[in-house]
Amino acid sequence: MWYVYILRSVEFPEGEYVGATEDLKRRAPEHNAGRSTHTAKFRPWKLIWYCAFPDKYKALEFEKYLKSHSGRAFTKKRLS
Repeated sequence: MWYVYILRSVEFPEGEYVGATEDLKRRAPEHNAGRSTHTAKFRPWKLIWYCAFPDKYKALEFEKYLKSHSGRAFTKKRLS
């Protein structure tokens, strides 16, 4: 199973991060531990949404969509 997830910075609520992983229970705490250069300076993070995909490539395709202009508009409308 693959997961696409969205994290929101606790201290900077306008800051969000979209990612994909095979192990969400491991990956989310790694962001809060500073193990990702893209998310280290906006710690701590709160997991606000995730979706499971049986196929890695479908998950990566959806992650790419969420990072696009229309994907950001979708998440802003649905998760704000």
